Amino acid sequence: MNGNEAAGAGPDGDCCILAVETSCDETSAAVIKNGREVLSNVISSQIDTHRAFGGVVPEVASRKHVEVITLIMEEALEKAGIAPSDLSAIAVTQGPGLVGALLVGVVAAKSMAFALDKPLIATHHIAGHIYANRLVKELQYPCMALVVSGGHTELVLMEREGSFKLIGRTRDDAVGEAYDKVARAIGYPYPGGPFVDKAALESPTAEELPRVWLEPDSYDFSFSGLKSAVLNLVNRSKMKGELPDYGAIARGFQESVIEVLVEKAIRAVRATSARQLLLCGGVAANRGLRAALTERCEREGVELIIPPHAYCTDNAAMIGAAAYLKWQSGEFADLSLKADPGLSLEAWSVK
Repeated sequence: MNGNEAAGAGPDGDCCILAVETSCDETSAAVIKNGREVLSNVISSQIDTHRAFGGVVPEVASRKHVEVITLIMEEALEKAGIAPSDLSAIAVTQGPGLVGALLVGVVAAKSMAFALDKPLIATHHIAGHIYANRLVKELQYPCMALVVSGGHTELVLMEREGSFKLIGRTRDDAVGEAYDKVARAIGYPYPGGPFVDKAALESPTAEELPRVWLEPDSYDFSFSGLKSAVLNLVNRSKMKGELPDYGAIARGFQESVIEVLVEKAIRAVRATSARQLLLCGGVAANRGLRAALTERCEREGVELIIPPHAYCTDNAAMIGAAAYLKWQSGEFADLSLKADPGLSLEAWSVK
């Protein structure tokens, strides 16, 4: 049974999905038409709240989601110009993420699905980041996704639509997590990634820092050693009574990260004969990474897709794009759906 048979299409024969995303510290709702067209994408960020703590506080994040979730969903429908009765389905991020934050979105989505008698679609957060690229251009399979965010650093092979196979992942810190920890050591505010990126691009010099390649045939990543090298460099300078060259440190750190990410991604594309390389996740907004990957892909003859900045960080438009895959195949959740902070991407694959 496909989505049209199971759920019924919208008034014009189109599929309009209201998607909800609350996996971390952004409350977002969006209306997506046929998996490609963004009718609305409303985001309420909690950055200013969490900046005072130097990072995301899960309990605070959950409470902030509760405060605004209903308003954000109403605003998404209003901006899309669509009546709730004309929706085809309600989609929500089931995981991974902070369990309390996920729970707020799941309860809100289940409530709306029940009230409107609409199908409920459980969506994977990382599948959303990957399919944000489909909002830019049609995907060609097989393709390779480089996922870089605060909680994930992965290489994901998609041999067909909705199929996900992890061929590489971080063994310790995710790249976004490493950026934030290095930024904190340098003295930049939360979130530190954009500050490190800016300092790296502006610095005329770079500190020499290690590249961690792991085994010769491995597509896995490791950034904890690089992070420790930065912390040691900063501490040694301070112990000597010297002011560390923070710009040079930021540039050295970023160059190390980018070299490893780009090299392993290109090697994975070659090994799998992928037709496209997709850049996904919050760190995809990093200007240094975007530039380096663009230059290397042009040189290698690899087609690269990078979403606009608005679809790199957490947002509900990407959740609606991924949910459309489940709508097409008629894979719906029931009202017993629970938040799953450890949800497997490979297990979420479309059947």
